Amino acid sequence: MTWQWIGLTIFSLTLLPAGLAMAAGWAPARLRAQLAPVRAHGWALLSLYAVAPLNAIPRLGGASPEMSLALTAVGGIVGVAGCLLAGLARLGTAKGGVR
Repeated sequence: MTWQWIGLTIFSLTLLPAGLAMAAGWAPARLRAQLAPVRAHGWALLSLYAVAPLNAIPRLGGASPEMSLALTAVGGIVGVAGCLLAGLARLGTAKGGVR
């Protein structure tokens, strides 16, 4: 249980603010060129963050094993979607796509 609290806290303090800022369109000037579609990268980061609460909160709340397993599977699907979104955003940038 302690590791789940630690992981949830670390992800909430790092990925959540960065993902929210990027989804709103803000990025530091020195990183803006590398993260060309800033909003797409922000949404990808937020979906990767969503894996932590989907995995930890049911376990911390004492949910049934079936519910924990189902939400862990949903978290995996959301994580894969975030990875695909980040990859597509990077691919669109490499091909000169929409920014």
